[in-house]
Amino acid sequence: MSLGRLTQRAKQCLKKQSELSKLNAFVSKNTNDDSILRECQNADKRQAEGQPLSAIDGQLIAIKDNICTSDAPTSCASAFLQDFRSPFPATVVEKLKASGAVIAGKTNLDEFGMGSHTVNTIHGSVRSFWSTSAAERTVGGSSGGSALAVGTEQCHAALGTDTGGSVRLPAAWTGTVGFKPSYGLLSRWGVVAYANSLDTVGIIARTVEATKQVYDQIKGHDPKDPTSISPSSRARIQRHLQSRQNPRPLRIGVPTEYLVSELHPSIHAAWSQALKSLKNRGHSIHQISLPTTKSALSAYYVLAPAEASSNLAKYDGVRYGNKAPPSSSSSPPSSASTSRGANTIFSSTRYQNFGPEVRRRILLGSYTLSSMAIDNYFLRAQKVRRLVQEDFDRVFALSHPLLPASSADEQAKQPGVVDIIISPTSLNFPPVISELEEEYERDPARQFQEDLYTVPASLAGLPAVSVPVPGEKGAEEWEKVGLQVMGQYGDDELVLDVAKELESLGK
Repeated sequence: MSLGRLTQRAKQCLKKQSELSKLNAFVSKNTNDDSILRECQNADKRQAEGQPLSAIDGQLIAIKDNICTSDAPTSCASAFLQDFRSPFPATVVEKLKASGAVIAGKTNLDEFGMGSHTVNTIHGSVRSFWSTSAAERTVGGSSGGSALAVGTEQCHAALGTDTGGSVRLPAAWTGTVGFKPSYGLLSRWGVVAYANSLDTVGIIARTVEATKQVYDQIKGHDPKDPTSISPSSRARIQRHLQSRQNPRPLRIGVPTEYLVSELHPSIHAAWSQALKSLKNRGHSIHQISLPTTKSALSAYYVLAPAEASSNLAKYDGVRYGNKAPPSSSSSPPSSASTSRGANTIFSSTRYQNFGPEVRRRILLGSYTLSSMAIDNYFLRAQKVRRLVQEDFDRVFALSHPLLPASSADEQAKQPGVVDIIISPTSLNFPPVISELEEEYERDPARQFQEDLYTVPASLAGLPAVSVPVPGEKGAEEWEKVGLQVMGQYGDDELVLDVAKELESLGK
């Protein structure tokens, strides 16, 4: 009996998973290979009968291991949740299954999504397929496992989470497409929280078309998620988009603040070449200013740890999470003080189960929320966040669809507006892991600079996608460079359309 197209494709993916297991992309599988192939065979039958459930029916989709599934552990790459099994799947996982997608397994990540290189994990660092025996390179993070699985064809597409660039950065470093939709358009129900006001489920695939196919199946309102955009607001966004004139040819914005000395020359060259190619196609290029960009990264690393310190407070081994065994090097809790004994158990459990990066961010977040620091740090960071959003609203031709009408009318009067913004996704190419660790010991904050281009869209809740474009010919070994397309809130379809045009530059 000949195998159908989907079953053959699944067998190829499973073979890749076995051959490339040392790269550490996957941490667990939802089902065994036979079950996966049976699901694909059923999808092939539906295809043959002309009744596929969706465009992704029978396709293997990997799930980042901080998105809950009911038939496999959800560890968040943390010792705290090493054996945790969710009693229910995340809404996005339910929607994938209802569309006929086959869950390929759970992918590696930085612990609780905190990191930019997928090295802060109990499962071991994820290695780039560009690595050599002499130089193991990072794949970016925190959704590095998902990006690597897609980039090495171990699955058709993957879900990740994007808090400040955690889908887009690894996509740029694996030659894949990484899409962060507008905040609230995809359900967060069943996603283990890092920073609630920033976390967004994202999609990684090898093409923009495949990315859009997954997005179309999992978007929509979820009454279980309090941050999900309501049906009435979604209808309002659609009316707002339909009221504008066709944005073609495009007016493309290039932020002057993104032209920094730290940008790798080859990435700058690829960016310039892409803009030149788009101009040759009839689009216009406009310099714009996003002045608060210089403060965006600092604001993000105040706000995100502050929310994380609150979200992770429940992990104490008593109310939630694994309890650490008593350390042989520490004295037992004093029987004279129950309170002191409880505190000893809590602190010991949290210290042993949280990794260094998570502990560092909890301490930072707890400090910025303290009475002595909240005014100088947290509240100021919130003001910077508002200014970042206003910067974007000022330069986009399309007004923000959820702003009050008076604010939108005033915004529409601003000159020099653009339809879309294109920038690099990262400052540099993937670093060598050993060099990264040495640098990290000297200056832990240095790793944050790679988020320079991705954080602003996250703070403003805007749609953004990283797309691979041809690199500079003869420049090192990098064939692809990740460029980022950003649009106004709710303008996700235009962002993906422009991404598809950028993608075509390499064909």
